[in-house]
Amino acid sequence: MLSIIQAAGWPIWPLIACSILALALIIERFIALKTARVAPPKLLDEAMTVSSKGVPGTDVVAQLAQNSAMGEVLASGLRMLNSEPQATEEDVRGAMESTGRAVAHRLEKYLNALATIASAAPLLGLFGTVVGMIEIFGSQGGGGTVSGGNPQQLAHGISIALYNTAFGLMIAIPTLIFWRYFRSRVDDYLLSMELASEQFLRHLKRHAG
Repeated sequence: MLSIIQAAGWPIWPLIACSILALALIIERFIALKTARVAPPKLLDEAMTVSSKGVPGTDVVAQLAQNSAMGEVLASGLRMLNSEPQATEEDVRGAMESTGRAVAHRLEKYLNALATIASAAPLLGLFGTVVGMIEIFGSQGGGGTVSGGNPQQLAHGISIALYNTAFGLMIAIPTLIFWRYFRSRVDDYLLSMELASEQFLRHLKRHAG
């Protein structure tokens, strides 16, 4: 691996930095976007059960908010009813939508950074290719032919060009795949939270009004 880095020349270092950053962001997003931390399957039923006989106390609401991202959204509606018992349906909906926007922003965290890395890595590889071509032309002798130049410098220029192009694509392709995967996962979570919020709002109108 060290020999490859040496053959690729100094343009490889920005690509290595991008690969390390992309790997760290992918691991972080896998942990942050676990279903248990965002939208547990049975959470809505549990929230409806505890609020079926009225608005639960602040301790229960706080526990719900700490459960997951969806719990935070549902708890905001209960918190509104706790603080303002005469709150209208629109007031509760507004509180839940406001919290939902904050949760959505948190779920989308670092996705733009992944997309940027996926876009920038091929360009950095292309930059390395250009540097390699400069090395190749620099190896030409005074006669203007590559064959009359320095073979070692010529080989080094070719190595820089090829290794950087390949490494840029090796970073960009998986990063793009993971970005699309996380983007789809976040969209699915947001849709499920929106549907759960509507269902919970109707439940509150019937039982906690």
